[in-house]
Amino acid sequence: MMAKTAARPTAAARPDEEKTLASNRQARYEYEILDRYEAGIVLTGTEIKSARQGRANLREAFVRVMHGEAWLMNAHISPYEHAGYATHEPDRPRKLLLHADQITTLGVQTQTKGLTIVPLRIYLKNRRAKVEIAVGRGKKLYDKRASLAERDAQRDVERALKER
Repeated sequence: MMAKTAARPTAAARPDEEKTLASNRQARYEYEILDRYEAGIVLTGTEIKSARQGRANLREAFVRVMHGEAWLMNAHISPYEHAGYATHEPDRPRKLLLHADQITTLGVQTQTKGLTIVPLRIYLKNRRAKVEIAVGRGKKLYDKRASLAERDAQRDVERALKER
């Protein structure tokens, strides 16, 4: 009689596993986030290996809609050390995978309303690279001060509750 082995759960049976590879904390400070989207991203083999090592940077990245396609611009993914001769260009534009109606909506919003599309984070979801992008409006200086004051007040409230 054969012993039963534990089978690995299939991808459909596993819950949505997410691992953040890079985040853009500056975007939440600089922009008022109005709407969020999840997009796939086209990466080469050395790019995904480097991103898994945490060598991706979204600080000055933005999304541009051109010719019916969405592109991630200025996102820096450092070259993979063990790549040999087949490496990638660190700051190349990377294609984002969205539905056609989402792309047209984003294009209209950025042209007519003067909004910006910024990436918030790159993460893995069920072994697929995804980018969380957001439509945002740039904050004025007084908006930034207000959000800092609000965060400080919240921190003080939490500190007071902790002391009780």
